[in-house]
Amino acid sequence: MDFIDLKSQYRALRDPINARIQQVLDHGQYILGPEVGQLEKRLAERVGAKHCITVASGTDALLVALMAQCIGPGDEVITTPFTFIATAEVIALVGATPVFVDVEPDTCNIDVSKLEAAITPRTRAIMPVSLYGQAADMEEINALAAKHGGISVIEDAAQSFGAMYHGRHSGHLSHIGCTSFFPSKPLGCYGDGGAIFTDDDAVAQACTEIRVHGQSARYYHTRIGVGARMDTLQCAILLAKLDRFDHEVSRRILLGARYAELIQASGARASLVAVRPDRTSVWAQYTVLVDERDQVQERLKKAGIPTAVHYPRPLHQQPAYARYAPNSVFPVSEMLAARVMSLPMSADLTEAQQDQIVDALAAATRA
Repeated sequence: MDFIDLKSQYRALRDPINARIQQVLDHGQYILGPEVGQLEKRLAERVGAKHCITVASGTDALLVALMAQCIGPGDEVITTPFTFIATAEVIALVGATPVFVDVEPDTCNIDVSKLEAAITPRTRAIMPVSLYGQAADMEEINALAAKHGGISVIEDAAQSFGAMYHGRHSGHLSHIGCTSFFPSKPLGCYGDGGAIFTDDDAVAQACTEIRVHGQSARYYHTRIGVGARMDTLQCAILLAKLDRFDHEVSRRILLGARYAELIQASGARASLVAVRPDRTSVWAQYTVLVDERDQVQERLKKAGIPTAVHYPRPLHQQPAYARYAPNSVFPVSEMLAARVMSLPMSADLTEAQQDQIVDALAAATRA
């Protein structure tokens, strides 16, 4: 059993994916070919944003979004310590200071009740993470940002593309939304890729220039930029995958609900990540909380069930980032880091496989 089954997905899409790749091979425009613009148009229409700018990775999406707003030394950006390192990494890379706010114990997303206390006159942006596929409390976050002078809100939607919040798409819930197309994401390419969404014309223009080394016309550079273009081949693959994406989102939501029902009925000693009733999760990872995680993982491995940990060490405890929160304690993030464990999840997971996983989980947590 695969932790993420990309092979079954490819078998279902083999002909359209191969045809799209062949088109790129035929026209030979591997950098900023026509598929790039086609994908940006379809993605913008899907989420309801005025602009979509594709970039080379989800990390680049966050980095370029910060650069487009001239966030740098002396500025602070609020985020969560319970996320992948890229979220804080890009803040440090532009010279700003990441300011951590602990998360909710049930959703694992940033705790809005603790957010306002972290805002200072130096706060330029808030970067909530829509973890595991579910948007954070974006309305409350946007309201706090507006209350404090129009602080920018950048949703890190790397894991939540396809999820809904109050009837709107993740990625289009704030000033800027950023997502990732890493192969394991709900919408993934066959390498790295990412996208930035915004309704702000100036931000969109800046992002478009920054991703090509700050270039506004060929060999005319008006900004400091980076090389962050998304490959035409990767855009072609996503164009083929988009035709099946609604089906995959529906399957992920169905499988997430079925996991919860099965686990609760099985007697497994595992706690579930909560999904708020006003939003959906696309379950980029299906994550549960268990005690004695190492032992549980080993028992599951012996039963043929792969698992992963997202994430085993919060950012304030990472050696490279400890200086940003010296002597700080974020008890919820630390508790989650010690207990979270992700189970196999993909749109092509079968019900028989899911039954097998939950049976093994129940046995492993009761041993």
